[in-house]
Amino acid sequence: MKLLKNWFVRNLMLALLILAVLVAGAMIGLNVGTRHNEEITVPDLRGMTVAEARNAASAAGMRVEVVDSVYSKRNRGTVRSHNPEAGAKVKEGRRILLTVNAVNPKKVAMPNLVGYSARQAASELRTRGLVPGRLIYKHDMATNNVLSQLQGGRPVAPGSLVPAESAIDLVIGLGPSDNKTIIPDLTGETAQSASEILHDHYLNVRSLNFSSRIKTYEDSLSAVVYKQSPAPSEYPVGLGTDVTLYLK
Repeated sequence: MKLLKNWFVRNLMLALLILAVLVAGAMIGLNVGTRHNEEITVPDLRGMTVAEARNAASAAGMRVEVVDSVYSKRNRGTVRSHNPEAGAKVKEGRRILLTVNAVNPKKVAMPNLVGYSARQAASELRTRGLVPGRLIYKHDMATNNVLSQLQGGRPVAPGSLVPAESAIDLVIGLGPSDNKTIIPDLTGETAQSASEILHDHYLNVRSLNFSSRIKTYEDSLSAVVYKQSPAPSEYPVGLGTDVTLYLK
């Protein structure tokens, strides 16, 4: 009886030992396979080509996939943004989703703006993915009505396909009355919003001057106006007056 009991105990202990080894091995395998509690940092892939981003992500233990594209005149063919963003903590092998700047611009149909008011024309251009350019005033019986539309100094016909983000200049009527405006205060506005406000006041952007700390296209999008010339004024100025903007 004692011999049988010892045999049973020894086998039970052996079985428990084998079970413990198997469980420990499974846990070790799980931790190795999933990098349990181990995270890596997503690198900043913005501004890289897709090939460069793929290499950088691979070196960091990740993979990339292009899921969307936008068009910008700057940095064509490079990564515009990605998800997860730079600095995020992820597991090894995580897929990073890229949005890239397209190499070739999207084409859009030029609308017919003749007869529109200057504000209506600017709104229509933005809706089509185009950019309101200079307001060129010409003596006419009606103030602020569009007389013609230009691209690169040449007339552009309605229906013509033009690259997205093209600047479209508008020739605007200037009557004998109601032909003055004021210069608004643009402090704190981005370049885009400041340009829109100036157009709403029938003024032009002469130039955008960015501080030396503005290094990238993304920096320029978030930069704000800290000075302008001429300064804000309630005194009337002529329609189409140029305003220079300084941003930081």
